[in-house]
Amino acid sequence: MEGIVVFDMDGVLAEVTESYREAIVQTVEHFTGKRIERDLIQDYKNQGGWNNDWALSQKIAADLGVAVPYNTVVDYFNEIFIGKNGDGLIQREQWFPKPGLLERLRERFGLAIFTGRLQYEAEITLKRFAAGCRFDPLLCAEHVARAKPDPEGLLAIQGRHPGRKLWYVGDTVDDARSARAAGVPFIGIAAQSHSRRDEILRLFREENAVAVLENVNEIEGAL
Repeated sequence: MEGIVVFDMDGVLAEVTESYREAIVQTVEHFTGKRIERDLIQDYKNQGGWNNDWALSQKIAADLGVAVPYNTVVDYFNEIFIGKNGDGLIQREQWFPKPGLLERLRERFGLAIFTGRLQYEAEITLKRFAAGCRFDPLLCAEHVARAKPDPEGLLAIQGRHPGRKLWYVGDTVDDARSARAAGVPFIGIAAQSHSRRDEILRLFREENAVAVLENVNEIEGAL
């Protein structure tokens, strides 16, 4: 094995425009009566420090003049995102990797995930799209004390695979900063259709990304 490829999930493995991003839009609208543009969400993400979509929903509502208790935001967000037995907005997600990509990567590399999702949220999507693929580890929000951009998660994965080179594949500045802080090469994902592509490319360059790809299906060339 040549090393460990660690993936973020949202925007890298899973297309979440109609799931997590839409849940933010609907949550903010529910509490403020105002429907925000998705570009606004990206503007906050590009500031860094907004990896938690519950906290981001609360922040946007506050910036629109409505203070909502954090747990109230979480409850409503989950109600529409997860739904009953996983039938909410999470079902709108699509899978980026084309058939065979992860299987080919597994012939050369170990595969892992470091995501800001809770484990049960990650498993809903993985069981749907990648039930036969093993990620070691699947590191989720509840497994770290400090969320991205803190490097804790990547350092924990390094500790589980001593002596193995890691790469981290992500789509936000927090992903890039986490990788840089951990001393792990970062591969950025920035689609041509990205609403703030020039800005995210600049941010990735500032964080010393070793490559920037249109989508995860280009990763073999970068590795």
